[in-house]
Amino acid sequence: MAPEDKKQGGGFFASITSSLSNFGKTVNGMLGYEGLEVVNPEGGTEDAEAEAQRGRWKQEDRDSYWKMMQKYVGSDITSMVTLPVLIFEPMSMLQKMAELMEYSYLLDLADECEDPYMRLVYASSFFISVYYAIQRTWKPFNPILGETYEMVNHGGITFIAEQVSHHPPVGAGHAENDHFVYDITSKVKTKLLGNSVEVYPLGRTRVTLKRDGVILDLVPPPTKVSNLIFGRTWIDSPGEMILTNLTTGDKVVMYFQPCGWFGAGRFEVDGYVYNAAEEPKMLITGKWNESMSYQPCDVEGEPLPGTKLKEVWRVAEAPKDDKFQYTYFAHKINSLDTAPKKLLASDSRLRPDRYALEKGDLSRAGSEKSRLEERQRAEKRIKETKGLQHTPRWFDLTSEIAPTPWGELEVYHYNGKYDEHRAAMDGSGDIEEIDIRSTEFNPWQFGNLATE
Repeated sequence: MAPEDKKQGGGFFASITSSLSNFGKTVNGMLGYEGLEVVNPEGGTEDAEAEAQRGRWKQEDRDSYWKMMQKYVGSDITSMVTLPVLIFEPMSMLQKMAELMEYSYLLDLADECEDPYMRLVYASSFFISVYYAIQRTWKPFNPILGETYEMVNHGGITFIAEQVSHHPPVGAGHAENDHFVYDITSKVKTKLLGNSVEVYPLGRTRVTLKRDGVILDLVPPPTKVSNLIFGRTWIDSPGEMILTNLTTGDKVVMYFQPCGWFGAGRFEVDGYVYNAAEEPKMLITGKWNESMSYQPCDVEGEPLPGTKLKEVWRVAEAPKDDKFQYTYFAHKINSLDTAPKKLLASDSRLRPDRYALEKGDLSRAGSEKSRLEERQRAEKRIKETKGLQHTPRWFDLTSEIAPTPWGELEVYHYNGKYDEHRAAMDGSGDIEEIDIRSTEFNPWQFGNLATE
């Protein structure tokens, strides 16, 4: 199949969209909810009513939230809707950013690789591997302004993330080891469609490979979360992922297949590494929840004679029947036992709502979540009264405005201060044992609101 054929999906996608629309009408008639679409990612229409009854919501909860969410249809709901804690996982979005580092060894291999096309095979496989973590249907907690997450015990990486803006929600992250520098300004734009939501990655991700100074830029596909309230929630990311070598002009274009009837095409992704003249050099194919392979190809995109597919990445073994579908790595980054020495008090691990949810106490998790959100609102009122602006600690707002397919983005840049802080903590002679669990979560700019 030629490269241009593989990248085309319009007709197929249109037919799928039409079929889903008809499916939605079938369910509407069964349940009586106008505009509702319930999709079964693995089945057909014969079990539409049963599929609509699946999910984590009780009937009375589904009814009330359906009525509430209807007024937001067509809107960006990134930070305007308060959701119940029962749909959350015990992890914040900043921890989710760190979780994407699980297969960072692929970036190490990209840096060590002399072949410019294999370099992109490794790098693109790294960015595809992150979708295994993204497929979880539990929602991470929105970080509190000033919240952080730090990781220093994986692949020689020092990782720091910080919530740098609350309205709109923006997180910034920086990871570095001997092979690469990873920088991200993370922001999303959403569109509520009723029982589903489209998520557009209005952010910027850059990787610098240290050996040759190569800079890679990522444009990921949008994501759709289906069956938010009715039915079994599931996530799909149909569309193109483009990874560009800004230094040489080489690039990777990967097409994520949309999920069809009976799960056809779900998880499948394929594409090519192109040189600067846009000639295909490597084909890449696989499933983002299983493995990826590559093979050299000719200018028509056909495999070269005498070559065969070689596996470049395979998902690591995961725990069986884990409540939140966590991998072993997800449990590792969520644990206080693996936290660095003298953990910042603003770290996500210390959030009382997150910790309560992890222990299965939904009531306390909900009350703690509400308390943190009210404290955040109180801080905002103080800043507005005093005419103050929030100043991030580890990242600086630059004057750069980055274009994305879904709008412009203000870019935050790592300021280097965390490296100094971590060196001071690790080099201090203080060996006093501190119980991290007794540390109070403190991302706040003002210490005592009662005296302000």
